[in-house]
Amino acid sequence: QVPPVESGGGLAQAGDSLRLSCATSGRPYSSHVFGWCRQGPGKEREFVAIIRWGTGRTYYADSVKGRFTIAKDSANNGVYLQMNSLKPEDTSVYYCAIGTDLGVCRQPLRGFAWGQGAQVSVSS
Repeated sequence: QVPPVESGGGLAQAGDSLRLSCATSGRPYSSHVFGWCRQGPGKEREFVAIIRWGTGRTYYADSVKGRFTIAKDSANNGVYLQMNSLKPEDTSVYYCAIGTDLGVCRQPLRGFAWGQGAQVSVSS
């Protein structure tokens, strides 16, 4: 599979906002789940936000709830991640993934290829 393309990362100061974009090559099915996942230095990849493509229902990790918003980008068969009130602990490489359930960051679709991710670095 063609990996997704993540963009929009960069350097930020605590309290700033960034928006990440994820574009994919294929048209998603209504049963698909898109997830934003992140992996900090020396850490395992973790779930940040998830959206069900068909219903638009969203889920967030407690650490980002109220600060981050995931949304569909139908034009690019992908998703956005609006990140507000950034904190230094948000520093990570952010990836998007496609799956069929809420475990998308651990087990995406069979054959899914991870993209290069978007580096987000937040200074205090």
